[in-house]
Amino acid sequence: MTTTALVHGFTSTALLIMAIGAQNAFVLRQGLRREHVLPVVMVCALSDAVLLQAGVWGMGGVLAARPEWAQFMRWAGAVFLAGYALQAGARALRPAHLLVSAGGPGASLRTTLLTVTALTWLNPHVYLDTVVLLGTMASPYPVWGRSAFAVGGALASAAWFTALGFGARWLAPVFASPRAWRVLDGVTAATMMVLAAVMALS
Repeated sequence: MTTTALVHGFTSTALLIMAIGAQNAFVLRQGLRREHVLPVVMVCALSDAVLLQAGVWGMGGVLAARPEWAQFMRWAGAVFLAGYALQAGARALRPAHLLVSAGGPGASLRTTLLTVTALTWLNPHVYLDTVVLLGTMASPYPVWGRSAFAVGGALASAAWFTALGFGARWLAPVFASPRAWRVLDGVTAATMMVLAAVMALS
């Protein structure tokens, strides 16, 4: 039972977090720049582990009972993603910023950590997927089974963000030109603006 729950938690979490989103796009960007990669990966993995624990041990039911909390997070997340999308769009349109993005000095560690923390904790889909959905999947298991499910999910999250952040360097030759960064920032801006609109209208 414990092994089954561990595998269930790992596979379910892996399938959910591999979708393209604001958090993954940011981790990929930091990995390509080789800038603050380890702290960013740690924040993402630890945040997922905490949220998964909250879902497994009952936070999903609390959020379901207090829809106004979810409503607040939805609007806060939409505003933040729209602002970040505008920043990415500005980088894509201004060649001077592209040169900085491709290799020059970037954001400080503090700014980077604040950004990735906001991208993680202000995203309502994180609560829907990690807290509510995965928490519901773990609920049929007994106590030890739920613990194993949470461990499996945390391992999947850590493995994914580590691979995304540190594996991005293999794509560095592709992003040696400002044009490639223009495309990446443009796609990032469009993706985040769509996500912001979906949050605002859902």
